[in-house]
Amino acid sequence: MQFVHLADTHLGYRQYGLTERENDFFEVFDQTIDEIIQEKPDFVIHSGDLFEYSRPPTRALLTAQKGILRLKEANIPIYAIAGNHDVVMRKNALPPQILYKDFGMKLISPKKPFYIEGDVFIGGAPYASKYHAKHLVEQLQSIEKSSMDYEKRILILHQGIDRYLPYEYEIKIGDVPQSFNYCAFGHIHERVVDDFGEGKLAYPGSTEIWRSNEVEGYKKNGKGFYLVDISGDVPEIENINLKLSREFIKERILYSELQEELTRIKEYTSSLQRKPVMMVTVEGGNFNRSEVYETLNQSLSDSCLVVRSNYQPTATKDERNPFEKGKEMLNIKKMVEYNLKEFNNAKVTELGTELLKELSEGDFKAAETIAHNFYEDLYDN
Repeated sequence: MQFVHLADTHLGYRQYGLTERENDFFEVFDQTIDEIIQEKPDFVIHSGDLFEYSRPPTRALLTAQKGILRLKEANIPIYAIAGNHDVVMRKNALPPQILYKDFGMKLISPKKPFYIEGDVFIGGAPYASKYHAKHLVEQLQSIEKSSMDYEKRILILHQGIDRYLPYEYEIKIGDVPQSFNYCAFGHIHERVVDDFGEGKLAYPGSTEIWRSNEVEGYKKNGKGFYLVDISGDVPEIENINLKLSREFIKERILYSELQEELTRIKEYTSSLQRKPVMMVTVEGGNFNRSEVYETLNQSLSDSCLVVRSNYQPTATKDERNPFEKGKEMLNIKKMVEYNLKEFNNAKVTELGTELLKELSEGDFKAAETIAHNFYEDLYDN
């Protein structure tokens, strides 16, 4: 028996505020549906973050509906959970996936924690924050107990685990039951496959580049989904790669070679069918950042969809980071103040230190209020 495992499609995400990037996410989702139908699996699992927002824009809803209907017409059931982007942070609120109940999507929720597909147990739970981890662990114990009468068992979750996200996890690896043949996770956008308990634990990653820090992982491991065969004792997992709509290009340029390198880059980007997203780091030498920024945009804006720039000029002795060594390495407040000094704005520095305090204490509501008040004051002035 084979199934497809995908996650983190983030329909409706308008990266960089651009319609073109929103369309890229729609296109790769359509391509995903094409590939799934071609593979003809017994069923599909979507491990959360179908959408970017809990209230998706109309086109995102229609794109998902069209894809789910195509799977239904091909007699391919789809099982799904809500991810953190799908969840409405309100008691008893329903995720947008509930709209597709009559179109063939089977939503796993606290009220319906598992389904049986043939002789395969498919159970799971929607995303839970770190502050609800204890309740989630209790749910997992109950799901595991319900699964024990079935030979093939799949667990679906959308969570960060301490093993893979040591500073941003919601649950620990020891909280995940080890009796399942396959643990189908979502939330991490890089591909992960590990031996775990009686089977495998896997993240298929996102289907598009959601953040620029995913570019290296994409070039190394691709973007797409898994085709999983659970017929044998150990699941066999095959990467199915998707072709993304446009290139993400990262370049490091020496300031002394800036003009020559920009000529080379422009020649390449002008030859592409679609404008790429360009990320340039200019390093070495002493230079004016604003002037380099203008040069980059004047040279590349016609041939690139987005030009993102970073600068690493050679630091003088007086400019070097004082936190590289010594006791000051542990003073987070001073580090924040130091890194915000280039704004030359006391209010920005105060905002940073206040947010640091509230976020480190876990008071996200207070942090949200502080940020809201800051931008309200900024707008009023």
